[in-house]
Amino acid sequence: MNEIHVVTQGDIVFVDHPKYYDKALSCAATVVLINKKVDCPAGKALLISDDPFRDFNKLTRFFLPFEKSKSAIATSAKIGKNTVIQPNVFIGNNVVIGDDCIIHANVSIYDNSIIGDRVIIHSGTVLGADAFYYKNRPEGFDRLLSGGKVVLEDDVELGALCTIDRGVTGNTTIKKGTKLDNQVHVGHDTVIGEKCLIASQTGIAGCVIIEDEVTLWGQVGTNSGITIGKKAVIMGQTGVTKSVAGGKSYFGTPIEESREKLKQLAYVKKIPYLLKKIEE
Repeated sequence: MNEIHVVTQGDIVFVDHPKYYDKALSCAATVVLINKKVDCPAGKALLISDDPFRDFNKLTRFFLPFEKSKSAIATSAKIGKNTVIQPNVFIGNNVVIGDDCIIHANVSIYDNSIIGDRVIIHSGTVLGADAFYYKNRPEGFDRLLSGGKVVLEDDVELGALCTIDRGVTGNTTIKKGTKLDNQVHVGHDTVIGEKCLIASQTGIAGCVIIEDEVTLWGQVGTNSGITIGKKAVIMGQTGVTKSVAGGKSYFGTPIEESREKLKQLAYVKKIPYLLKKIEE
């Protein structure tokens, strides 16, 4: 089971909006759960449903039902050598934590999360909360159940009060050597590359790809489904509204290369002076 942007051969994907029919029917998935009878592409099977969203949730609930934890640290969790677990930490079912990690007080690590070696997680951080993904129905919002994981590779550090949502079906991944400041949010199915630096109060939406050695300064926000190229630098309070190439510095909302954006701001400051000159 997977979302349309990460499916591979053998997967099942759902689609319930005409806008995405063509994309779903041409993607790598082998089975398409769809709410319209259409010609079946070669090599695929269609499951016709009056409500694919509902039925995709049924599949998630069947294959990965919620499992109540019986203790603060689940007996099925695997914790490596020399790893320190501070008081009041919650570690869910089937969690794997590597060697030489430090998990500070009041961290919550939900079921099935995978953590590499030499990882540091500061107090109050939550790994594996559900994706912010809803269908608007007349009776209210219907949540798409999350069946994915959070994966932290070796030498990752997470500051205090960070929130890393698990994937809807795939993994939310933070790769080797990346460092997050306090109060950073990472949305579902996002992949953050190696040796990235992400400063405080940054919000990264779902399904974002951040390539290696990217720097995001404080209070950056992103749209979903975009890519930030390798070694890009995103200056503070920038709204990343579209994909951007690597190796450049960016600023502003909507986002532009920082040098050009700062020139524009300098020109704006001159407007009162120019108006005064015109009046004279």
